[in-house]
Amino acid sequence: MNDRQNPYDPYYQQPQIVGYDEYGQPVYQQPGQQQEQQPQQYDPYAQQGQQAQQGYGYDPYGQQQSQQYDPYASQQQGYGYDGYGYDTGRQPAAVDATAQWSIPQQAPAPAPVSAPQQPEPPSGFGSEPEPAVPEQRRADREDGNGQYSFIEEPDEDSEDVIDWLKFTESRSERREEARRRGRNRMVALVVVVALVVVGGVGYLWSAGKLPGLGGSEKENTATTGPQQRDVIVVHLHNTKKGGTSTALLVDNVTTKQGTTVLLPNSLAVSDDEGNTTTLGKSVDDDGSTGTRESIDTLFGTRISGTWRLDTPYLENLVDLVGNIEVDTDTDVPDTKKDVSPLVKKGEAQTLSGQMAVAYATYRGPGEAEAKQLMRFGQVMRGVLRKISDDPKAATVTVQTLAQILDPSLPEKDLGASLAKLAEHAKIGDYTTALLPVQADGTLTDAATESVVKDILGGTVKAPDQDAAVRVGVRNGTGNAGGTESARIELVNGGYAFVGGGNTGTEALSEVLYRDAADKEKATQVAKTLGLPVSAVKQGKPAANADVSVVLGQDYKIK
Repeated sequence: MNDRQNPYDPYYQQPQIVGYDEYGQPVYQQPGQQQEQQPQQYDPYAQQGQQAQQGYGYDPYGQQQSQQYDPYASQQQGYGYDGYGYDTGRQPAAVDATAQWSIPQQAPAPAPVSAPQQPEPPSGFGSEPEPAVPEQRRADREDGNGQYSFIEEPDEDSEDVIDWLKFTESRSERREEARRRGRNRMVALVVVVALVVVGGVGYLWSAGKLPGLGGSEKENTATTGPQQRDVIVVHLHNTKKGGTSTALLVDNVTTKQGTTVLLPNSLAVSDDEGNTTTLGKSVDDDGSTGTRESIDTLFGTRISGTWRLDTPYLENLVDLVGNIEVDTDTDVPDTKKDVSPLVKKGEAQTLSGQMAVAYATYRGPGEAEAKQLMRFGQVMRGVLRKISDDPKAATVTVQTLAQILDPSLPEKDLGASLAKLAEHAKIGDYTTALLPVQADGTLTDAATESVVKDILGGTVKAPDQDAAVRVGVRNGTGNAGGTESARIELVNGGYAFVGGGNTGTEALSEVLYRDAADKEKATQVAKTLGLPVSAVKQGKPAANADVSVVLGQDYKIK
């Protein structure tokens, strides 16, 4: 740039025009120079300092003249002139001659090659740098190698900005926390309302106050519908006096009730050959397995296993659980003479193992067998109330007895069954029932309804699809040999005989079946006994039989 402008200086000597260059630009006389210099050609690739000195008539062989004071000279140092970022050194001051000299009009000249314009300095080079954001780096100065050094210069507003960001963040967190607490309160409220509703409905249901679901309906559903039962048979062997006492321990999973069903030794059962015998003889002769199968056939139920409990093991069991409490109904004398009774009559009597065995097996002079069975049942209930209702702990108790168990009932299974029964006995949901039998050991209708049907399984079905059909027989011929004749014919025909005792004399025989699906079974039973098909009728057979037969005088005894 040849047109330089200087600030007004009254003492500044204006240079004289000594000529014009080839582009029509004036060439001024340099201070201290008297001779005229020829204008030099412009070389855009030459260094800027050399071009300026040659353009103003600088004598390369002479001494460099001192420059006049230029107030902007300090600002012009260090800046690139030709647009390529080269350092041209200190530039001579420019003179604004437009105020005093008029330039004559020149003829149009060829378009000059414009000198490279000075690029705009980067941000931060001016006297008034642009404001910087917090922690922004800016170019401060140029080092000796032409590189810019940067310094971290904290801004006075940076702290305010950081405080504002912290405030915004904390306010967002508080807003989010408020939303989260609101959601938690809503969830808690919904849960509380649901619990209240469910609790209220449960209370109404348990109290039988729900519409359409009265207490009687609830009870009927629990007792008449399909129910799940776990049944084990217990044989108490008296190792000193001999004899056995038998009971069924029933856990009704559906109704959550426990029951001890006492079975008299006079109960008539059938052995594996179909012969009629008593329960007491079956235990001695057929053992655990044969007796269990006979009871299954008689009651039409499914017994999961047999627990043989000899009196020494019962004594150890009572001592192991820490004695039991029983409301005794009689005094039990000691085996020694002239001593006080071993067990005294009274309520809540504490019995040790020895006392419990003496009371469970005691049968006074002239007493019925039922009395002794009831005492046995009391002892069993007292034991169940003291056994742990935890299956693992109950199993440990059984293992501690070190008794020889029947293969059908391992220690783990026995412990689990006793724990379930103990759970019922501890809360009072446990009863004891005596199975009534007739003089000949057969079941009465009342017995089959109250015990066999309600306690042991409701409507009795064949345990397995291929199991033999159970046929209950009642003799109404007036001849005592009618029952044995019918038994032989049925056993030979592949049926399971269930004795039903005697009844009054009947003229015509009847074969009763329960459901339509059992009609064909009843028809085959009638043919086996030589009875007419007209004797087959749908009715109400015995609860422990699939088909019931009442032998009349039309039956031919063989």
